[in-house]
Amino acid sequence: MKMGEQGYLLTWADEAYGGIELEDFRYQQIMQEEDAIYSDPGFYHTLHSRLVAPYIKNIGSIEQHARFLPKCVTGEHILAVAMTEPDAGSDLAGMKTRAVDKGDYWELSGSKTYISNGINADLIVTAAKTNPNNPRQIGLFIIERGMEGFERGRNLKKLGLKAQDTAELFFSNVKIPKENVLGDARKGFHYLMQGLAEERLLGSVGYLSAAQRAFEVTKNYVQDRRAFGKSISEFQNTRFKIAEMRAELDVAQVYLDHCVVMHSQRALTADMAAKAKLITSELECRMVDIGVQLHGGAGYMEEYEICRLYANARVSRIYAGSSEIMKEIIARSVFEGA
Repeated sequence: MKMGEQGYLLTWADEAYGGIELEDFRYQQIMQEEDAIYSDPGFYHTLHSRLVAPYIKNIGSIEQHARFLPKCVTGEHILAVAMTEPDAGSDLAGMKTRAVDKGDYWELSGSKTYISNGINADLIVTAAKTNPNNPRQIGLFIIERGMEGFERGRNLKKLGLKAQDTAELFFSNVKIPKENVLGDARKGFHYLMQGLAEERLLGSVGYLSAAQRAFEVTKNYVQDRRAFGKSISEFQNTRFKIAEMRAELDVAQVYLDHCVVMHSQRALTADMAAKAKLITSELECRMVDIGVQLHGGAGYMEEYEICRLYANARVSRIYAGSSEIMKEIIARSVFEGA
């Protein structure tokens, strides 16, 4: 709520709903870069502001805007999106959660897992099949805290990103009023695909910011640490590793900044976002690995920031589409778009 009070949530929202109508993605980029230095990477305000809330803005009705957005702007309501299931991650067609039209309402049953903000969320945009004969016919439904039949499972224990609550969600014949349906209950698959480019750009900004942070803490450590009578930074191996890190980070930053500009011009394509996601997530993992190595035994200790950065980084190559999925998207643009 403190971020909401200071105007940092849903900065793009209309003034009528408490926002400041600031669409430029670069402001979001700056916040994420600052997070890498002064905050905790598990504090996913980007999930709330730039990933979930836009579904309400872009798909929702005027009535839904007025009903939901003001408290999202202030931070009184926390948002989450529920897509992933125990047996269906990137494959949305394998989703088992179902919603049945009962006339006056929809009845939703199923389960979700690995849901960020799952414990704390007040509103959860939930994907469910709406036609058993068409695996791509999906609806998006807003589940509200306290709805009968909706239960939260465990706050899952993770390798890293400990500040982020990640939960299991269970739905047993949850009655969802028609006014909680986002857009057309048959077009959810299309809506989700529309949001993926920005989701991957958001991730890329976070990954590269963390990689930059890993570089800084490693550079500082090797300058302070001494061995054999001199600073570790004076050894050729260290200097070459630091040089490689700096070069790779700078090149990645140029491409990412280009993608941010393209996104602001509404010209960011799926393959461009996939390239950014692939490059930055893989780079983050290389940077933290080199950082741990140059820290020596200290790098394996949780009291050192590089150790925590290492644990946080591993999931970057998985969520928002794994590196393998990104490669397939890029390959399609090469062979099918040629």
